[in-house]
Amino acid sequence: MGGSDRMQPEILTRAQMAELSRGELLRHNDRRKVWHANIGPIRTPQLCSLHDDLAEIVESNRHDGDKTKPAALVDAYPGLGKSTAVRDYGRTYYREQVALRGETTPAGDRRVPVIYIALTGNTRIRGLNAAICRFYGLPDSGNADVLAERAVDAVLSMKTSVFIIDDIHFLAGLRSDSMRMANHLKFLSNVFPVTLIYVGVGVRQRGILSEGFSPKQTLFAQFGRRTTALNLRPFQIEDDAGRHEWRTLLKTIEQQLVLADKYPGMLADDLSDELYARSTGHFASLMALINRGCLRAIRSGHERLDKDLMDRVNNDAAAEEARKDLIAAIEAGLLTSRPSPLRRPMRRSA
Repeated sequence: MGGSDRMQPEILTRAQMAELSRGELLRHNDRRKVWHANIGPIRTPQLCSLHDDLAEIVESNRHDGDKTKPAALVDAYPGLGKSTAVRDYGRTYYREQVALRGETTPAGDRRVPVIYIALTGNTRIRGLNAAICRFYGLPDSGNADVLAERAVDAVLSMKTSVFIIDDIHFLAGLRSDSMRMANHLKFLSNVFPVTLIYVGVGVRQRGILSEGFSPKQTLFAQFGRRTTALNLRPFQIEDDAGRHEWRTLLKTIEQQLVLADKYPGMLADDLSDELYARSTGHFASLMALINRGCLRAIRSGHERLDKDLMDRVNNDAAAEEARKDLIAAIEAGLLTSRPSPLRRPMRRSA
């Protein structure tokens, strides 16, 4: 998780691109396509707030001995960029720990402060333990207990202090499965001297936090008592504060686009309403739309984003379905993504 940051390609003018050989132009365009597909993470207020909350939990978990460390759960709607935000926190924490304590442990092992695991739809207890072992490059053979013991040795020797488990909603199945999985997660928090950070969609509704108990019985659910639920909100344009956040986001993204004919205000002024309606304020939908728009602009030689080009770009089904009502409200003047102009104080006459 501590890899180096990607370097933004140079922005060339049309004249400069015309001077490139065919091979050089293909490589330049390929670098641009890869760059646009990987823009971010962007330091939005939502991301910064989530990082602060995660840091508060992780950095306060400095308990000695066998005291259980409270966990964090980032539970939010899909498409808000929660996985990206949590991975970015993990990358920052990884680098900080290596800078603070060194790349190797006192025993000479490689230091691995953070591990990241993304689950699948058929993950069960043994599968979770096997995924942990595979992250460390360990054999994934044996039963769940053998795998757990193998993972514990790696965690202790490599001084891992944070586990990020993404798509945890895949662990929730039948109510009895939820109970068993909740017990296993409690086991992991007891055995591993780490802070567990879970990321998922609708986790609280799927029964893991309540361990299969009914809503009236959640008092008895220890897993829920040991886990702090965090959220990541979408962008909204209901008030000027939200509209200013949206405009700042678009200006930040605009600066990172590598198109020959881009110009100040291309996104934040000329496409603001269009992009909000097409993404419904969901970060992942917005970035997919811009990434595909840039790809079309490069392949067609258009070299900028505008309404005509963006209208030909397809986006995810959920965003496209919600788009109709938003566009109707914007066209009727009932909604806008543009913040009100700042009013200057009137000068008093002498």
